[in-house]
Amino acid sequence: MMVPKAYNNAGKETDIEIEHEQFGVEQWTAVVMSELAGEAFAIESRVPGASGIAFDWHQWFEEWLFLLSYTTKCKLSPPTHLKLYASDSFEAIIPWSQLQEAAVLFAETDGSPLTTAGPIRFYVPNGTSKCLNVKNVVRIVISTEEALSDEATFGFKQQWSADELRQKKALGS
Repeated sequence: MMVPKAYNNAGKETDIEIEHEQFGVEQWTAVVMSELAGEAFAIESRVPGASGIAFDWHQWFEEWLFLLSYTTKCKLSPPTHLKLYASDSFEAIIPWSQLQEAAVLFAETDGSPLTTAGPIRFYVPNGTSKCLNVKNVVRIVISTEEALSDEATFGFKQQWSADELRQKKALGS
């Protein structure tokens, strides 16, 4: 199977930022992530009605952890949550225990790069939200914070311009 390069919705090749709170930040592409994960599969096998080519999140993580420990001799604390950040300001925090069936969509059914949800789309079937899916993922944080919720949380980050903040302050709200 030919593996495509990762592109954002504007057709520009895009990196995905992967951060572990103890290790730091790395830049990956969807293609390199899929190659590290190994076997790709039709996402429909885990998420009925979805289409495209995906890889298993846990398989990627185990391979990444092995690579990291081999190349840096770094021993990391076990993760408790996964934080996903999308290019459209959508954010999700998912307990690690809910990621057993998690899959990362990285290509269309024909093997071409994702055209509307890229560079990657993260699916979490059978979690507290039934099937959480986060499209346009550009940043992934592997968290070791124990204090976070046992349920997935998600939504759009509230953003205001400087002018909007000044108006809110002037109105006393």
